[in-house]
Amino acid sequence: MQNHRLDKWLWYARFFKARSLACAAITGGKVHLNGDRVKPAHRLRVGDRLSLSMEGVVAEFDILGLPDRRGPANEAQSHYRETPASAARRAALREQQRLAGQTRPRPEARPDKRDRRRLMRLQRGQG
Repeated sequence: MQNHRLDKWLWYARFFKARSLACAAITGGKVHLNGDRVKPAHRLRVGDRLSLSMEGVVAEFDILGLPDRRGPANEAQSHYRETPASAARRAALREQQRLAGQTRPRPEARPDKRDRRRLMRLQRGQG
């Protein structure tokens, strides 16, 4: 097969659990092909660059192959490769989120009913 529909390829490559979710992401502007916003039926070729906005960070992938079916994950991963710059960006974001989670105050125990009511009063501004 020479080319694939973009939504079908995203589903085959296991970026989305359903083809309809892939269509929604494409029409929502979360997926770009070679820097351009495209439609779900746009044809994809080997060598194209795919930009995918996932959880607030843009990941870029080079298309290495066009799968014939939606197979297991390790088979699907052989059809694309993340660019080194994208991988570094995502790793830096993960580290930043990990460090932010460590600085967040964590109580020793969950609040009981009385403490929760106090917190709700404070949040409403009733002091």
